[in-house]
Amino acid sequence: MRETLYFGGPILTMDADNSRPEAVLVRDDVIIAVGDEATLRRRMSSDAGVYDLAGQTLIPAFIDSHGHFPDPGFIQLFRVDLASPPRGVCMDMAQALEKLRCRAEETPEGDWVMGVLFDNTAISEGRMPTRAELDDVSTAHPIWVLHASGHNGAANSMALKLHGVNRDTPDPAGGRYGRDPDTGALTGLVEGLSAMGEMGDTDFLIGRDRFWQGFNACRDEYLSHGVTYAQNAWASQVMLDHFASLRADQDPGIDLELLPIADLEPALSQGWIDDNWPGNPHFTLGARKLFTDGAFQLQTAYLSAPYYKSLDPDHPCGMIYATQVDMDTEVLRLHAMGFQIHCHCNGDAGAEMFIDAVDKALLAHPRDDHRHTIIHGQVLRDDQLDRMARLGITVSFFSAHVHFWGDRHYDTFLGPERAERISPAATAERYGVRYTIHNDASVTPTRPIHLAHCAVNRLTASGRQLGEKEKVSVLSALRAQTIDAAWQVFKEDQRGSIEPGKLADFAILSRNPLDDPERLLDTSIVATIRRGQIVFGATKSRKELEF
Repeated sequence: MRETLYFGGPILTMDADNSRPEAVLVRDDVIIAVGDEATLRRRMSSDAGVYDLAGQTLIPAFIDSHGHFPDPGFIQLFRVDLASPPRGVCMDMAQALEKLRCRAEETPEGDWVMGVLFDNTAISEGRMPTRAELDDVSTAHPIWVLHASGHNGAANSMALKLHGVNRDTPDPAGGRYGRDPDTGALTGLVEGLSAMGEMGDTDFLIGRDRFWQGFNACRDEYLSHGVTYAQNAWASQVMLDHFASLRADQDPGIDLELLPIADLEPALSQGWIDDNWPGNPHFTLGARKLFTDGAFQLQTAYLSAPYYKSLDPDHPCGMIYATQVDMDTEVLRLHAMGFQIHCHCNGDAGAEMFIDAVDKALLAHPRDDHRHTIIHGQVLRDDQLDRMARLGITVSFFSAHVHFWGDRHYDTFLGPERAERISPAATAERYGVRYTIHNDASVTPTRPIHLAHCAVNRLTASGRQLGEKEKVSVLSALRAQTIDAAWQVFKEDQRGSIEPGKLADFAILSRNPLDDPERLLDTSIVATIRRGQIVFGATKSRKELEF
């Protein structure tokens, strides 16, 4: 039995009263008492350890409410980072192509070269690379460039051939292959999840060894930013097989919520889990995942009014990934099976499809506390938030968009008026809709402090104030990544706040973030404690997972 007393600095519990006790007592991996320091000192064992915060701030560890763990690790180790400022360095097509060329030169012929995080809206040419440009990089390697949003990509001739696509291949529902308008020749563009197929999966080209290497790298990154509960929000069968390779008695060093693709049901729950899932307590199979639309950067998020500067006259309001009939059918099916549903809805018209489907499913099968969740919900309207409150629908906002793409929302995607209310967290609060905020790693990197800054201060990369009325308090932004994030996946009884009986998962911050909202970015992670053990910071101890 091991006890530790934490004291000597602000403690932000995130409990129902937002209480601020003097001390916290932990036994092994569980919080056993919260209160004044003198009382807990009398209660603790004679050989208990002590952790003097020395004025630093103790909070619950952060929870990733929407992301694609361990994809950031795959990028670190195996893929070509083509990100543009403010995240990366690629300013134009030439820089991106040169990075791909360098990787091709060190890659055996016939092996894939995969670039990621390419953003057509951030480079000077304002477009994706063409098949011809990628063929010029190499015709001896299949080359695949995935957009930063994960919703489209560009391929060279060899990659298209291996993907089974030629000029006569019809466009699939919810996707399309780019074609020259005059000749019909393939341009290399592959748009939409249905068109990308396995090339759009985060596990593309990832075997078992690479999976665990990427897992280790991603875990260490998350822990260094105070995150102890991660999420894989698009768990394919291949990805689930990788996770299932961890024995039930092994601790991977981080806990995860896995969201299987909805298409895997009912086979998943009616056989595969019993036969293949080892029941590791650190991995939870959570909500099932659906999509209604695409991404703002590609103007495929589905809006009720046209894009401010539409680039596609055939689809001025974006694209749908499913018809309303299909969405109604899928939501009803999953809801009736008892699953929680997380649905990607970027545009307000895309969100309307899901809200309508949930409304119909609840009429057919009433169910309390379902916590069906809209993911992103970037332009949710007041009438939609009002309706969501009545239907019990929650939302996870992509608040990082304010910084990374806020200027382009203002200038190109939505225009000044609609851009002012992207990720409308303050409006959600007014309507009583409980929400979380997320980075959607690896679309943007998992950085909880910066994410809170995006929701609190709402500054774009250029420094523009975007949506004064949608600012939330620092406390709300922290709760959205702790207790509210735990609640959103039915884990509020186990984690997310500093209360007796919950896991001893903490982040220690260099300063109290509540003191000055404009200084949020001056806050750093001093240490991360997972299950009572320091896993980032002084005296950390962790081993690599090898399988």
